[in-house]
Amino acid sequence: MIEQKPMAFALLKVAALTIALSACTVGPDFVRPDVAVPDRFVQSPAATTDADAGDVTPATDPAFWQGFGDPQLTALVEQALSANHDLRIALANFDRANALLRGSKFDYFPTITASAEGSDRRASTDQAPGVARGDRDGESYSASVNASWELDLFGRIRRGVEAGRAETAASAADLAAAQVAIVGEVARTYFDLRGLQERLRVARENADNQRETLRLVDARLDAGRGTDFDTARARAQLESTAARIPALEAQVAFDMHRLAVLVGQTPDALVAELAPARALPELPDKLDAGTPGDLLRRRPDVAAAEQRLHAATARIGVATADLFPRFTLGGLIGSQAIDTGALFERDSETRFVALGIDWSFLDIGRVRARIAAADADAEGTLARYEQTVLLALEDTENALVRYARARSEDAHLQRAAADSATAARLARVRFDAGAVDLFEVLDAERTQLQAQDAFAAARSRSAIGAVSLYTALAGGWPQRLPAREKLADVAN
Repeated sequence: MIEQKPMAFALLKVAALTIALSACTVGPDFVRPDVAVPDRFVQSPAATTDADAGDVTPATDPAFWQGFGDPQLTALVEQALSANHDLRIALANFDRANALLRGSKFDYFPTITASAEGSDRRASTDQAPGVARGDRDGESYSASVNASWELDLFGRIRRGVEAGRAETAASAADLAAAQVAIVGEVARTYFDLRGLQERLRVARENADNQRETLRLVDARLDAGRGTDFDTARARAQLESTAARIPALEAQVAFDMHRLAVLVGQTPDALVAELAPARALPELPDKLDAGTPGDLLRRRPDVAAAEQRLHAATARIGVATADLFPRFTLGGLIGSQAIDTGALFERDSETRFVALGIDWSFLDIGRVRARIAAADADAEGTLARYEQTVLLALEDTENALVRYARARSEDAHLQRAAADSATAARLARVRFDAGAVDLFEVLDAERTQLQAQDAFAAARSRSAIGAVSLYTALAGGWPQRLPAREKLADVAN
């Protein structure tokens, strides 16, 4: 026991030195960039006068799709959040980053391994001249436990773990951004489908009306009161309207196929379920986007860019630590004998303790080059973060103006569709009374088709605009994945 005291004392001194220097972490500490943003959005309803503002609906609903009151849309979104393959890929990327983070934390502790070996050897006569054959045989057995520990005196390991933690947080934000994108795509595609189905209904209804007009023209021709010219014009208009139907049917099918794939099923899986048409929901006149500062706190893509900047800043510290010596404490304890029965006896004990120093001071040029590369990477990541902020603001401003103008367009086209339907009905009545010729009827029917189709398309654009605004704001979205217990590793 007396012989072991110097070794133990040396280990205590090394541990004390490690504790004393543990606060020495080289490289810059991360500070969140201070990006100047406006106080409010230019297109926000809050920027209008009280007389013009009207009722404003907050756009940060945590589950905005439920506010549309469409159970089928809600079911599709829930399925997509559970089974969409892009979300599964994003979750796998997060799991990978989280596993690498857990692995990097083990660098704080010694690496301990165990080994054992047994050998039976015989030397040749050339190797052992004059030695009897039996005396040239020998056996050897050994068993040992090895430990190696890098003393993180200058923070290389701490900065590496810090970078891994930031990358994992960025992967979690990427997953949240994927959720926003997938739910937005499901809702947009669903509303596009319902809009196309309404346009298809309008085209078929107008074709039926024009078919009835052609029947009346044929009857007048048979009675000697019409002309072949009138019949040809009526038939040409009917065929033009009927030609719209196949293209609309194809687009309807495309949307149904897209929705099925978004929820993780084969393209034909939802055709029967989605085929019955549904009306588009009622939409609020105005949606309040809040403030740009609120937006930046909510957007997951901004959060991901910030965490990647944090990781790039930490990697500067990892590179800077190579300017200083790297200390490694190694040790071995074991037993070695020529007979298995004596392997763990007192006299067979072996031990080894060493303090290694690795310093690349002679390779300082390469070290400084790596530091310069890490600095440049952080600078580029800062530019990407600032660009992400600007793009988020642009995305929201565009979504606000698009939605506001779409709602205004709706109001005009709704009146145009109603008036064109009245005009077409009156034109047919006057034609039956002989007050106008067939051209007036055909022109009124063509105008009716165009106005009703335009209104249906505008209603679809308004609903899609609302979804785009909700998506741009990404406000209060429920984080379905990853689970809170998985996020715990990122926080610690």
